[in-house]
Amino acid sequence: MSFPVQTIRHSYSHVMAEAVIKLHPGTKVAIGPAIDDGFYYDFLFPEALQPDDLPAIEKEMRRIISANVPFNRVEVSKAEAKAMFADEPFKLELIDGLEDGTISIYEQGVFRDLCRGPHVDTTRDLKPDAFKLRAIAGAYWRGDEKRPMLTRIYAYAFGSKADLEAHLKLLAEAEKRDNRKLGKELGLFSTHEEAGPGLIYWHPKGGRFRVELENWWRDEHYGNGYEILFTPHIGKSWLWETSGHLGFYKEGMYSPMEIDEDDYYIKPMNCPFHIMIYNNDVHSYRELPLRWAELGTVYRYERSGTLHGLMRVRGFTQDDAHIICTPEQIEDEIAEVLRFSLHMHKTLGFKEIKAYLATRPAGNGAVGDPAMWDTALESLRKAIGKEGLAYEMDEGGGAFYGPKIDLKVKDALGREWQLTTIQFDFNLPERFDMTYVDSDGQKKRPYMVHRALLGSIERFFGVYLEHTAGAFPIWLAPEQAVVIPVGPDFADYAATVAADLKKAGVRVKAMLSDERMNAKIRDAQNQKVPYMLVVGAKERDEGTVAVRVRDGRQLPAMPVAAFVEMVQALVRERSLEL
Repeated sequence: MSFPVQTIRHSYSHVMAEAVIKLHPGTKVAIGPAIDDGFYYDFLFPEALQPDDLPAIEKEMRRIISANVPFNRVEVSKAEAKAMFADEPFKLELIDGLEDGTISIYEQGVFRDLCRGPHVDTTRDLKPDAFKLRAIAGAYWRGDEKRPMLTRIYAYAFGSKADLEAHLKLLAEAEKRDNRKLGKELGLFSTHEEAGPGLIYWHPKGGRFRVELENWWRDEHYGNGYEILFTPHIGKSWLWETSGHLGFYKEGMYSPMEIDEDDYYIKPMNCPFHIMIYNNDVHSYRELPLRWAELGTVYRYERSGTLHGLMRVRGFTQDDAHIICTPEQIEDEIAEVLRFSLHMHKTLGFKEIKAYLATRPAGNGAVGDPAMWDTALESLRKAIGKEGLAYEMDEGGGAFYGPKIDLKVKDALGREWQLTTIQFDFNLPERFDMTYVDSDGQKKRPYMVHRALLGSIERFFGVYLEHTAGAFPIWLAPEQAVVIPVGPDFADYAATVAADLKKAGVRVKAMLSDERMNAKIRDAQNQKVPYMLVVGAKERDEGTVAVRVRDGRQLPAMPVAAFVEMVQALVRERSLEL
C-alpha cells in the first residue's frame, strides 16, 4: 500500500522520537510535525545533544523500522490523556488547550504521542534508507523566547531512497548556487555585520549588472506608458498614520526620528509619496490612467535571525509603481500589468510562472467595505483568466488595503520564488482624499493599483544569481569578454583589442598579468565571463580574435568588428544564449 509523503514523514518523526527516548532516558517530548522536505521534532534533553549523537539515533530508527512495529490509534478522554502523559509537561500543556471530548493518541513500541494521524500501518512501511537526520537547532517552546529552549532535530524524509538521493543532490546544487557564496566568489556584493546587518554593498561588477537591469527596466516602463518618479526617503508621521502603515505595519518600520519637533519615519513604502504628487494638482478623467513608477529604496525592520544574503534584507530598492485610474479602467489596467510582468519574466528566462490570488486578511487585519473587497477580487480573477494563467487561492494573504495577485516563478532547480505582486487598493484614495473630475463635472474617487514586477532589485538579483549560477546572459553580464594574450609578446595587441571593444560599448578587460594563458582562461571561466578572446601571432597579424565561450565551445576566429557585431546583436535581442 502506498501512503502520502506527509503521512510517511510524520510516521518517521514518531519513530525518531521513540529512538530518542530509548537512547536518552529522561528526555521530555514536545512536537514533531512533517515539513516540506521531511520533519522535525522538539525535545528537552537532560543533557546537551551533540551532532555526533545523530548517527546513533539513525541506527536505532532503522532497528525500529525493521522490527515491523504497528502504529495503533487509541481514543481517550481528556482526563485519561492527562494520566497517560503525567510526566510530559509539554504534552500536558497541549492537552489543556484541547476542547473536552475524545482525544486521539498514536502508539508504536514504547512511544505514544498526541496525534490526529494518519500514520502508515507499521514501521516496515517506512524505508530504512529514505530518511536522513540533518541538523540540530535551538527552538523556544511555542516560539516564545520566555519559554524553555528546546533542542530541535531536523530530518529529510521521502517515500524512497531514490527520492531522498535526488533531494540531496538538489540541495548540493543549491548550496553551490547560494547567492552569498556566489556573491563573494564573483565579487558582486557583500554585507558587513559590523556596519549594519541586512544592508547590501554593491561591488563594481554587481553595480554594472544593476545598472544594465535598471536601464532595461526604465526603457520598458517608458515604452509601456509609465512616467518615472523620485521621492524622499523620510516623511512626517501623519503620512504613515493616514496610510494605515502605523496601524497595520508598525512592527516592520524603524523608530521615528525627531526633526523640528516632528516625528519622521524612514519610508517602508513609496505609496504615500506618490499620492502626495497626485494630490498636488487637480486631475481630469481624461488624464487617467496615470502610471507612475519608481526605483525607490525603502527600509523595513527584519529580525536578525531572518536575514539571509540578498533574499531577506533591511534596505532594498523596490521596482515600484502605482496606477491611478477610474473604476471603469481597473480591469484593463490590471490585465495590462499582468501582461507586462509576464513579458519581463520571460525576457529574463523564466518559463514557469504561476499566479496566487490573495484574499482579505482575517479579523481586524484589513480596512474597507467587504463588498468592495469582493468586487476587487473578482477584477483580479478576471485579469488572471484573460492571460490563461494557472492560479491558486491564498486565503487571507491580501494586503491590509486590498486583495492582490502574486506571481511566482520557478528557477533552474525547480524552486518557486515570488517576484511580482499586483495589489488592488480602494482604501488609500479614500484615506488621502484623492479625486478626479469626471465627465459630468463631479469629483470622483479614483482606484489605485500598487505593483512591483521584480519585487525588489536586491532580492531579484539573489534569485537570478542562483537561477543562472552566475552565468548571466550577455546583455546583463558585468563583463562580457576578456582578452587573453598567449604570451607577453602579444600584450600590446590584447590591450588594443580591448580598447577597440570598449569604444564599441562592449564590457571588456585585457588580462595582461604574468600568469599563464591557461590559468587566465580558467579564471575567466570561473568568473562566468561569456567570451574569452585569445590572441597570439596569427590573430595579431590578421586583426582577429580566437573566441572561446564560457561553456568550453570554440568559435571560429573572427575579425574584431565581427565579434562586436555578434555581441551587439545578442544584446539587442536580449538573448539568453551565447
